[in-house]
Amino acid sequence: MQTTTSMEPDHSPSDLAHRAQEKQVLDPYQDKGLAVLQACALEDLDQLRALAQSRGGLLSDRLRRQAWPVLLGLPPSLAHDTDSGASGGGDCAASWKELPRHRDEDQVQLDVNRAFVYYPTNNREDELQEKKEELSALIVEVLRRYPYLCYFQGYHDICQVLLLVLAPSVRGPAVARLSALRIRDFMLPSLQPAILQLRLIPDILRLADPALWRHLSATEPFFALSGTLTMYAHDITSLGEIARLFDVLLAREPVFTVYMFAAIVRSRRDELFDTPDDEPEMLHSILSKLPRPLDIDALVAAAADLFDTYPPERLRVWRGISSASVLKTARGSTRVVAVQTMEDGKAFFDQQVKELEWVELLHEKG
Repeated sequence: MQTTTSMEPDHSPSDLAHRAQEKQVLDPYQDKGLAVLQACALEDLDQLRALAQSRGGLLSDRLRRQAWPVLLGLPPSLAHDTDSGASGGGDCAASWKELPRHRDEDQVQLDVNRAFVYYPTNNREDELQEKKEELSALIVEVLRRYPYLCYFQGYHDICQVLLLVLAPSVRGPAVARLSALRIRDFMLPSLQPAILQLRLIPDILRLADPALWRHLSATEPFFALSGTLTMYAHDITSLGEIARLFDVLLAREPVFTVYMFAAIVRSRRDELFDTPDDEPEMLHSILSKLPRPLDIDALVAAAADLFDTYPPERLRVWRGISSASVLKTARGSTRVVAVQTMEDGKAFFDQQVKELEWVELLHEKG
């Protein structure tokens, strides 16, 4: 597919600073930009993680095109390929179209039809339609190549961000590794593993803020489902903000997404205490919408502090999470996921499916 200038992400007025960063990395961030490029060249994941977590994240989509593939563990030759070739390259790109249809393709199309609502904003209708076709092709390619994965509503929100930021030749492999090795729990035939992840949020609050935990004790943590399920891509309407948040979510292990939501809850402490604890519906309504404005740098710092002070092993719910969950198979460092293979992801997936089938069988017998 021919690449046009419309393939470059456009932004809403709230993203003017982000657009400026796309043109060049200016002082005082110039040194940081060079540090990002050096870390990418050396595949220094620890340094990339530190840079992604620091104020401003990875600064620009130009730098993200280099860094995100490295963080996702793509081979160096592909990770540094930022040309405009077709996804996957050459005959390989076309071959997926000959694979059997995935069972979820009809739902994919329904969701893609609703994509690109908030960004980009300055494209003509035909340009938006072209992006939707690219998004549909990206998702369907991954699902056909890895048919064991189950599509979930909101997956297209994640893929939309990667499509707008990454070079076409990198998108398919990047989405595939993200799916199998970082958000696999959400692509199982059951949502139970995703719901179990939500139970970690009250556990974090119980340790970090007992008063707030008690205040929310009657409110189920389902308010966090949309945010955690979609890496916040469904709820953040600015490409600049969601790209900056993806910097740290890709640089940290998957459980960090849960700590982010715990930090968001704590940031609304005063507002929540102004709402009676015997009105869980009202509390749910407040928590199901992200605060505006969203100070991502402050929230990332707060989440990192929560993670360091109350690591997952201190959380009671952690013991009940499958050893094949991404929360545990990616536990430790960014490098853990970077060295895992798609075959590893499939093996973990199969183990999780067997565990889910066993639990269902026990319930039927009970």
